[in-house]
Amino acid sequence: MRPWLIVLLGVGCLQAQTTYDLLIQGGHVIDPKNGIDDIRDVAILNGRIVQVAQGLPAEAARTVIDAKGLYVSPGWIDIHVHVYAGTGLRALTGDQSVYPDGFSFRTGVTTMVDAGTAGWRNFPDFKERVIDRARTRVLAFLNICGVGMAPFGENNPADMDPAGAVYVARQYPELIVGFKVAHYDQPDWLDIDRAIEAGKATGLPVMVDFGWTGGDRTIEKLLREKLRPGDIYTHCYSGHRDELLPSGELNPAMWDGRKRGILFDVGHGAGSFYWNIAVPALKAGFRPDTISTDLHTSSMNAGMKDLPNVMSKLLNLGVPLKDVIRMVTWSAAQAIRHPELGSLDVGTEADVTVFALEQGQFGFVDAAGARMDGTQRLRPEVTIRAGRVVWDLNGRASVDWRRFPYKKRERPQRGLTGVSSVGQK
Repeated sequence: MRPWLIVLLGVGCLQAQTTYDLLIQGGHVIDPKNGIDDIRDVAILNGRIVQVAQGLPAEAARTVIDAKGLYVSPGWIDIHVHVYAGTGLRALTGDQSVYPDGFSFRTGVTTMVDAGTAGWRNFPDFKERVIDRARTRVLAFLNICGVGMAPFGENNPADMDPAGAVYVARQYPELIVGFKVAHYDQPDWLDIDRAIEAGKATGLPVMVDFGWTGGDRTIEKLLREKLRPGDIYTHCYSGHRDELLPSGELNPAMWDGRKRGILFDVGHGAGSFYWNIAVPALKAGFRPDTISTDLHTSSMNAGMKDLPNVMSKLLNLGVPLKDVIRMVTWSAAQAIRHPELGSLDVGTEADVTVFALEQGQFGFVDAAGARMDGTQRLRPEVTIRAGRVVWDLNGRASVDWRRFPYKKRERPQRGLTGVSSVGQK
């Protein structure tokens, strides 16, 4: 056989082989980091993004997801959740937290960042109990208090040890993204000062749930003097700390903080997002840098519900869709200083969210129980984590049952104890 014919036959064989594990075809891709806001196909191989382009051939993929009429974005990042569950304590460090996999993928979330539920004393337990067992990527802000959000933990100055927090953060640099303070009810600045001390020692940001205010402890001093560029003020539409003045105007300290490089996060929660604060703030042009849920058992069963619901609230308040997506992808990745996340860069781990933008009549409830009507709502359809479909609302990545290659199911073997193995891995 002539050499040139061998070459041509070889090329033909290569073309006939599968090129992609998964192809998301025909969706409207929004990738803020790369400035993409258009129809594209997204190809995945070996758990990574290998191509984002138009006209990629369906026959080159093992599995094709028809995303026509849908949107495709990097996997959503929720930077404020509480997932240190299973300790048995009646606290956020326990019963009020939720296990991540039960609440992440179905809401389009591929990365969750626990916001200080664990501290430097119990983080190893949190890692073993939850993080290491989750399919969701779980990162964490480490509470400056050693026991985290255990009962009475956050108001114990003796447990606020910057050295201990720094030591643990350096032990787990791939997991800990910063430090967290919350719910402090003393008139001093001990919580903030010690968290910032740890932040300076490690080069990591501090997320602040600014608890008690009064006297010298004011939002003005926090945003104008205490926090540093890159630190995060969560619950920015709570109204609990004079974010809005009695006149109805946005507190100038909020603008001053933004000019200094402080980031502002929604952190909806069960008591930290109110229409009478968010509406005037957004009308004044004060948008959040990131959108997060403050997920826990109370918030998810009240007005917050989940991340797409909170995103939909911002969308109905006039924030363009591409900006809403940026707040839960590239902006969130930058806030936690993980630039390998939040984009569809070729070569990155394939975390992808495919979602619908529904049009209709919807109601959205704030933390007080007040409703606002809206006409748009986001609905996750398919979630992909590290190249694997982990949520598929309408079976878009599945084969019709009439063509599905069913295998004969054998009678399960019983073990020595007589217990059936049905349902066991």
